[in-house]
Amino acid sequence: MNTEPTPERRVAGRLDTAPPPSSITARWIWWAPFVLVAVDALGEIMIPRRLAAGFLLIGVPVFAALTRSARTVALFIVVALGLELLFAWRFDHLGEVHHIGLYVSTVVLGTVSIELSRQRQRDARNVIQARSVSEALQMMLLKPVPATLGPVHAAGFYAAGDPRTLVGGDLYDMVETRFGVRVVIGDVRGKGLGAIRHVGTVLSSFRDAAFDVPDLADLADHMERRLVREAHEVGDTELFVTALFLEFPADRAEVRIVGRGHPAPILVRHGKAEKIRVHPGIPLGLGTLADTRTQATSQPLAPGDVLVLHTDGVSEARDGHGVFYPTEERLTTRFWGRSTVDPAAVVAFLREDLTEYAVEAEDDVAVIALARGA
Repeated sequence: MNTEPTPERRVAGRLDTAPPPSSITARWIWWAPFVLVAVDALGEIMIPRRLAAGFLLIGVPVFAALTRSARTVALFIVVALGLELLFAWRFDHLGEVHHIGLYVSTVVLGTVSIELSRQRQRDARNVIQARSVSEALQMMLLKPVPATLGPVHAAGFYAAGDPRTLVGGDLYDMVETRFGVRVVIGDVRGKGLGAIRHVGTVLSSFRDAAFDVPDLADLADHMERRLVREAHEVGDTELFVTALFLEFPADRAEVRIVGRGHPAPILVRHGKAEKIRVHPGIPLGLGTLADTRTQATSQPLAPGDVLVLHTDGVSEARDGHGVFYPTEERLTTRFWGRSTVDPAAVVAFLREDLTEYAVEAEDDVAVIALARGA
């Protein structure tokens, strides 16, 4: 028999047992029911008999509904109604008309508060389910960067610009083929569900063609044609994807690079970071605008070299003065003089440094660091 609690019970349990929130406003709302009960009790003791402080208790279930489960709200209703009856009996007002109205109002508002609490819990369940779907989509589209793939050591991270989602318009992948380890990183124009669909199209096309198309430039052209077909299907004449393709041949200490409108890779050698000069290319989807076919660039790799690939969420991050993130300068400052650099160290540094540098993250960020093994 399956004893694992359902998502609904897990959510309800967390709402019932969760500690007070960290923010000042949320913490005040969490404690509000207790504050009202305490203020009302003090008022009944200290205020003259002609003032009925018990009317404060009518708000207890309403505040409770903002942070607690329906069951707990019902308990607060019982507490509030019990105190109202106790205070009214204490001063011999138990059967007075305005006190009866108080009891009825507490029950009515309490009943509404129970439903509000249930609705809040339903919304919380929907959020958890939506995030679970988003997590599954991220795992399907953006697989974790492997630490080692063939002769290549790698590390990477991805962060969606919208904190409410886990997947955006940036993409990456790396596969080991008979032609060597092949890598793609790119950025889809646009945001939202449409961009996610195009991310899936580009990645599925890459994962299929990377194993069959011998030439790296031909691989880019193959994905270009697939994207053009999708643009016609969705009626988007402005659909394009900036992309960068890399190939690490198994028998040569070099990397071949094809750029299609994407930021060039950065080579970190002996601690100095410089962009690699890559033959310019038109973004995928706009290939008809090019007069010539994109050429591949060959870059020799020495032991200890690290290639850094990134999307424009890195290069276009701004500080409080509007200054763009100086990627090469920051990498050089951090790793200057080192004969060898670990890809994981590069990724960890960029992740932390970007967080401290950028005022706010408005765009997706993808970073991959690659090094060829000995």
